[in-house]
Amino acid sequence: MLYCLSDGLARTATELAMAAEVTPGTASVHLQRLEAQRLVKVSAQGRHRYYSLEGRHVAAVLEALSVLAGGGRHPFTPNTPNRLRAARTCYDHIAGALGVGLHDRLRALGWLSLKSRAKQDYDLTPAGVKSFADLGIDVDAARALRRRFAYGCLDWSERRPHVAGAIGAALLGVALKRKWVVQDLDSRALTVTRAGRREMLSRFGLQE
Repeated sequence: MLYCLSDGLARTATELAMAAEVTPGTASVHLQRLEAQRLVKVSAQGRHRYYSLEGRHVAAVLEALSVLAGGGRHPFTPNTPNRLRAARTCYDHIAGALGVGLHDRLRALGWLSLKSRAKQDYDLTPAGVKSFADLGIDVDAARALRRRFAYGCLDWSERRPHVAGAIGAALLGVALKRKWVVQDLDSRALTVTRAGRREMLSRFGLQE
């Protein structure tokens, strides 16, 4: 149920029960425990109660746990469904092969600079500030948010980092607003549109 909520959307106990393939009663018991441990939060709207992750920090822990759960002595072979591996949301930023590819291109283009190797924190170079502003992203507003500005989040299907933080969220916002990607209604999967493939190539040099 937690992974189902990792797309940042809220769902009812009934919807989460269906996702977990358990009875509504079982789902409600687990959701009460998750709420008590501050892993999920609930909001009431009319007769319905909607559950969502307590915050992006919970999504980050889930992503990290997925990496650990897939660890072992054998060479890594992804078993993630193809659509999720290609492109998906990780709470409020782009993950999967698309997210990792964007991370690599932003580094190669010299838009991102490594600020702290230990924490994988990034900053924008002057070229990066200009380029993100050209995309319509208010960099100063992103810096002012009470969250990490930009950092590498280890991708659980690719085992390499994608861009998270305020800048990662802003990039997903632009991609959705300009319809470079379209988000599934019932999963974390993102579909890259024809316009999106064209823009990814022309703006970032990314062959999607």
